[in-house]
Formats: sequence, structure tokens, C-alpha cells
Amino acid sequence: MSKRDYYEVLGVQKNVSEKDLKKSFKRMAMRLHPDRNPDDAEAEGKFKEAKEAYEILADPQKRAAYDQFGHAGVDSSVGGGGHGAGGFGDIFEDVFGDIFGGSRGAAGGGGNRAYRGSDLQYNLELSLEEAVFGKKVDIRIPTQERCEPCGGTGAKKGTSPDSCSTCQGMGQVRIQQGFFAVQQTCPHCNGVGKVIKDPCGTCHGQGTVEKEKTLEVSIPMGVDTGDRIRLSGEGEAGLNGGPSGDLYVQVSLKKHELFTREDTNLHCEVPIRITTAALGGEVSVPTLAGEVTLKIPAETQTGRMFRLRGKGVKSVRNAVVGDLLCKVVVETPVNLTTLQKTLFEEIEACLKNGGERHSPQQHGWGNKAKTFFDGIKGWFDTDDKESDKKSK
Repeated sequence: MSKRDYYEVLGVQKNVSEKDLKKSFKRMAMRLHPDRNPDDAEAEGKFKEAKEAYEILADPQKRAAYDQFGHAGVDSSVGGGGHGAGGFGDIFEDVFGDIFGGSRGAAGGGGNRAYRGSDLQYNLELSLEEAVFGKKVDIRIPTQERCEPCGGTGAKKGTSPDSCSTCQGMGQVRIQQGFFAVQQTCPHCNGVGKVIKDPCGTCHGQGTVEKEKTLEVSIPMGVDTGDRIRLSGEGEAGLNGGPSGDLYVQVSLKKHELFTREDTNLHCEVPIRITTAALGGEVSVPTLAGEVTLKIPAETQTGRMFRLRGKGVKSVRNAVVGDLLCKVVVETPVNLTTLQKTLFEEIEACLKNGGERHSPQQHGWGNKAKTFFDGIKGWFDTDDKESDKKSK
């Protein structure tokens, strides 16, 4: 019986990338694997067919031969390269190594691989002024650094770690179940590939020691809550000579007594006297660049917003500068003297005589309230009439 096209078997196009090819095979293998389909000959057959297709297409040379000559180009019976040289175990480790304890190690054994150090995060709280104008700050962070006495090996000076006898230094052990094989992290050495019989007295076999270091961080102008500053190589030390991780400085802003920030815009409330709101006037408003004069038109209502262009924050990502939005709040006078109360009473009498002309909002609200109460009264009157009918 003729074989199906390998690309068709894996459900991919001929120009599929290596990454997408691996994804497709992984999905099929997980679905069709005999362990998930016991006593299902059809699933087992499809599983073997997919495995064979992947073994060919995952190898660049074999894939090129297959693309040019078809099955004849890779069939060992007709002088081709053959597709069984690597074995299914190798293919499975390459595709599923991240699930079952890591992929195959580099030459020299998996236990000798270099591992990158962990990334660290430092939470830095800044004032609004510091975030807007930028500055340099010193931070102290605890970190794991390479142990100097043992050079990071974890073994006592003058000695060296021994190869793990369980995994023969590979860091992984193979588990074979029929034709199905997986690799798992060695339980004896925890994947390191080596065991330390005489540990270093300074790091106690860890290869790293905890220290505290001081770093100078340059805060760029315009940073905001949620922004991160990356310090490359300032994280924890790597293992087996691997590179250090990175340090991420997470920025958050303290609450400001005058301003709240929204992206590049600033917001503030400006209290004004009732006379200023009625007659108009000027008030001084603080900005990041100094005080400015805000003109208040006559008959200004509380809650009105004034926008001061370009008085906000310069973006950390571009040259855009935000605005300052000032919300006017009319302040009711307190601690009035007798004379002041008398004057306000006279003003109140004059305003009442003007009616709707002086207080249109209050008059409109009053009309809406009257309509509402009339409607409620109508409901009550209807209920009373219904009750009277039932009582009769």
C-alpha cells in the first residue's frame, strides 16, 4: 500500500516552519499516543505514521530529499538515508523534553549545561516630582552571587564534584515502557549531573552565597506607575558558568497632595470663593513649571473644568507633553461674622426676587421634583380609591 504524503499526515503545508511542524506533531502525538488509546489499533497506526513523518520532515537533509524525490528519496530500501537512525526516543525527547524534565543536553551531558540565573524584581516608589523630572537613585538588593572560595562549584576548595552514578552525569534518566521512552530529571542529583561529597564551607554546596549590593538606577523623565526599568545582568548568578539574570525595577508613584496623574495629564481641584465664582476673578494655580494665573469667568459653576495646555507631564516614550486639568470647586463660606451673615441675607432676598433668572439650575430641578411628587401622589390617590371600593 502506498504511503500518504508526510505533510498531509501532519496536517501542514509544504512551506511550514520548523516551529509549527513541531507544534502539529506534538498535538497529534498527545492525541494518538497508545497510552491514551489502549487496544486501539487504528490510533496506534496513525501514531506511528505521524512519528515517521515527523522524523523525516524535522531533519533538514531528509526533508530536502523528500521534497525533491518523495518517499523514494528517504526510503532506506532504495538506497535513501533512512528515517529510523535517530530512533523514536530521540524525536520524542526533542518535542516533549520541556514536559518530561528537559530536552537533551548539549555535548558532554545534560548535567554540564549552563543555566541562566533567575530574574529579580525591585519595587521602587517615587514621588510625582521624581517621576516627572527623573533622577538617579541608589537601591540595595539581596541577591545570590557566585561563591568565590569554590568558584561556584559548591565543592570544597581543592576538590571537585563527582559525576552522578545514577544518571552517569547526564542529569536525566531514561524510562522505557515498550517502544515508548521518556527522559526524566535524575532523582539523585536533581538534574545537575554531579554530586558533592565534600561541600564548600562557605556556600554549603550551593555554589552561590546571598549578598546585598547597591546599584545606581537612572530614572528617565516621565516614568509612571507600572513602568519597568531593566538592568541587564544584575539578577541572580547563573549555574555552571551560565549568564546572570536581569533585574527589573518596577515603578509606582506615591499619592500627591495636589495632583493626580492620568498618563501624561495631571488633574487637580481648585477651590474658589463664592464671590469669585459669581463675579469672576483670578486665582493662582501651581504647575510643575511654577505658578500660573487662571482666569475665572463670571457665573462659573462648581465642577467646571479648565485645561492648561502643555502643563502636564512629558511622555517617557516620546516628546508629547500632557495638560493640567483644573476642576473648580466653589467653597461655601464658614465662620461668618454677624455682619457677613446680614449681607448674605440681603443677597438672598435679592436673589429670591429674581427667581429663575438668577438660579436656573435650581428652578429647573425644582420643576422636575414637583412633577415627580405629583406622579407619586397620583399613585397613592389611585390606591386609596381602590381601597374604598373594596370596603363598600
